[in-house]
Amino acid sequence: MSPYSAAAKQYQQVNVQSSVVDASPHRLIQMLFAGALERIAQAKGAMLRSDVVRKGELISKAINIVQGLQGSLNDTEGGELSTNLDLLYDYIIRTLISANQHNRPEQLDECGRLLGEIKGAWDNIADAGNPV
Repeated sequence: MSPYSAAAKQYQQVNVQSSVVDASPHRLIQMLFAGALERIAQAKGAMLRSDVVRKGELISKAINIVQGLQGSLNDTEGGELSTNLDLLYDYIIRTLISANQHNRPEQLDECGRLLGEIKGAWDNIADAGNPV
């Protein structure tokens, strides 16, 4: 790795960390969705290239992010919506595991589609006037 590449990587890490520190809770959830979707897309690419190690790493990262989203649910105030999201996140996690085990890119597509729909709804909350 060239010194320029190392510096660019370090800058990117600092930039991401500062954006996380400055983000509202709503924006943090948006960032988690974006991160999960990015990891799923990258995992699909690795799967299609038969890069087994990278595919596993990326799917594992996506699972960790979805588990973070699942852990952020408020069961007390969220009611039925929180319960339904919890079940959906559980389904997505199980589907990601299956996609990894059986090399099924269509399952990654399904997970990406589901998370994309939830992210779209979450983004619309901000568009409706809530601060991001």
